Amino acid sequence: MASDSVPAPPDAATAPTLRDVLAAHAAAQPDRPFLIAPETHRTYTYADLDRQVERLDAFLAARGAGPGATIAMLLHNGWQTAAIFLGTMASGRVCAPLNLLAQRSQLSYVVAHSDCRLVFTSREHEGQLRDALADIAAGGGREVQVEVIDIDQPELFAEAGNAERAPASPAAEAALLLTAESPALLMYTSGTTGTPKGAVLTHGNLLAAARSVTRWHGLTNADRVLSSLPLYHINGQVIGTVTPFVSGGSIVAPHRFSVANWWQIVKWHQPTWLNMVPTIIAYLLNAAEPGRTYVYPHVRFGRSASAPLPPAQHQAFERTFGIGVIEAMGMTESASVVFCNPQQRERRKLGTPGLPCGVEARVVDRKGNTLPDNATGELMLRGPNVMRGYHKSPEQTRAALDPDGWLHTGDLGLRDADGFYFVTGRIKELIIKGGENIAPREIDEALLRHPSVLEAAAVGIPDPNYGQDILACVVLKPGCEADDAMLRAHCLAELGRYKTPREFRFVAELPKGPSGKVQRLRLLD
Repeated sequence: MASDSVPAPPDAATAPTLRDVLAAHAAAQPDRPFLIAPETHRTYTYADLDRQVERLDAFLAARGAGPGATIAMLLHNGWQTAAIFLGTMASGRVCAPLNLLAQRSQLSYVVAHSDCRLVFTSREHEGQLRDALADIAAGGGREVQVEVIDIDQPELFAEAGNAERAPASPAAEAALLLTAESPALLMYTSGTTGTPKGAVLTHGNLLAAARSVTRWHGLTNADRVLSSLPLYHINGQVIGTVTPFVSGGSIVAPHRFSVANWWQIVKWHQPTWLNMVPTIIAYLLNAAEPGRTYVYPHVRFGRSASAPLPPAQHQAFERTFGIGVIEAMGMTESASVVFCNPQQRERRKLGTPGLPCGVEARVVDRKGNTLPDNATGELMLRGPNVMRGYHKSPEQTRAALDPDGWLHTGDLGLRDADGFYFVTGRIKELIIKGGENIAPREIDEALLRHPSVLEAAAVGIPDPNYGQDILACVVLKPGCEADDAMLRAHCLAELGRYKTPREFRFVAELPKGPSGKVQRLRLLD
């Protein structure tokens, strides 16, 4: 990896669309690495990306998917996945990544609701997609084209890219005029509490988010991120892909997270920062070799988001691996950027996602009045990265965005006197026992302090006396043992009798979304 930093293209920093960013990088630094694929040990440059996007554009046009068309993908991470993700948006279409973990009914709903014209998939996931499309056809939905690809193939769509293209009509030429307000990404929420909603994010939204992260972390085109987070989740999309793309840096993009290969990849490919979630941190800690000294001086920091990072794990990771971790928070509706802790380690606070990053934030009561410091209410956001609205859902858009542009997050939290925000839980996940509000995260963190517990998640369950009581689902560390009595005694000491779970359930794994965030309400199934 080159350690020298060359001046970033002057127009890349102010480019209004992803297409303009790509053009700037292709002109100024065509031979600079863009993506490193660990499985194939290939490195792809910005010139490679530019050529692949041009070919993709021609291929989609030949398939009748012109400017503004929605293109979906059901793919694991890889070179072609990243190229299709960025290329779809840069070529003037709208990208709709599909969740590989989605149930058949959810997948068919999203494909139909998004009005996508074509879906890219791999042999591995073709059957899953065909089943969902069969449901759409049975319900009278329109036909959707399928293109099966190899995500590790260095070159695709070459024949389309070399074909002579007919002149575009005046209407098509007008549609090609992208602006910052043009839609770029149609990203569906997980839908764990109802029908998935499609957040429409514009070129301006994505660029504002990426530039906020770039400024916050001081990223340059010499920086390289290791991100195994999937490209069907907003963190993997914006933090792990769009941000290094906008800053002119590079990405190490393995197909999936592997605890066995993580540190080998760090050693071989020399990333300067790590994009993680708490689940990755927990599994790396559990697999750490006793007595081994981990030294990676080229890694400037790790970043953890998508779920709260328990302070005990935060400290243990830094102590074990010698890499400082910056906790942050994002949302699909705000292009994965909301809060972030300061870059300076001495200014960070444990147990908080940090300070507003590129957004305005406030805490409000049920009537919408702004609350003073240390008072708990709903977190609200406003900024250039906040979505345009929900696709084909004007009522849901009005419920989420007030007339002044403030977004209702659905998160409960507070702001302290130093301006740091603390998230105490989801409004819908709050446990109300005997009239007292109990944040599930408090229960989770207490259980994680038990030496046998790898993961834990608490949820409210019906109770005839209190209205709700507490169920805790627990994943034990391999080779460790614990029973109800042991965990109850631990919680009594940590939490007191009132907040100690009534029931404990030992499970092999917790239900999670694509980013590793626990889907807490699914514990009730």
